[in-house]
Amino acid sequence: MSSVPKVTRALLNAPLPSIIERLGISIAQAQNALDQNSIALAQEMASTEVEIGDNSYNLLTLGFQPSFYAFTEATVEAKLSFSMMESTEFGIKAGAHAGGVAGPVMFGASIEASYARKFSVSANGMSSIAARLVSLPAPDVFTQLLKQHYEKPVN
Repeated sequence: MSSVPKVTRALLNAPLPSIIERLGISIAQAQNALDQNSIALAQEMASTEVEIGDNSYNLLTLGFQPSFYAFTEATVEAKLSFSMMESTEFGIKAGAHAGGVAGPVMFGASIEASYARKFSVSANGMSSIAARLVSLPAPDVFTQLLKQHYEKPVN
């Protein structure tokens, strides 16, 4: 029965705080990467010129804006299932036989004993991580400053 304490300790020592910490750090890093990507896209839009007639305009002046994304929700789900079963079987069979022919009589006895003890342990685990992203418009101040820096008046 030595496997039961090992499995129980493994389940009790599940690193849930560590998993939650790693999820938070990963989301923060992913959010930073998304923001950097949107900023780079805004700068590219500001420096991309489109000629309309005799005039040249950047994409921001024409009303294009990069999308910014934000994590609105993150979920860690862990499910553990643990079961242990023990069974004991014990059986006795006894028999007696007598026999003889005129004269001495013979007796015989038989005893059959059985004992079985069975252990069964199982542990199952399942986990999932889900995150939800939403698209947001660029911050107003950011868009205004970019337009002021790169804007050419539209005639």
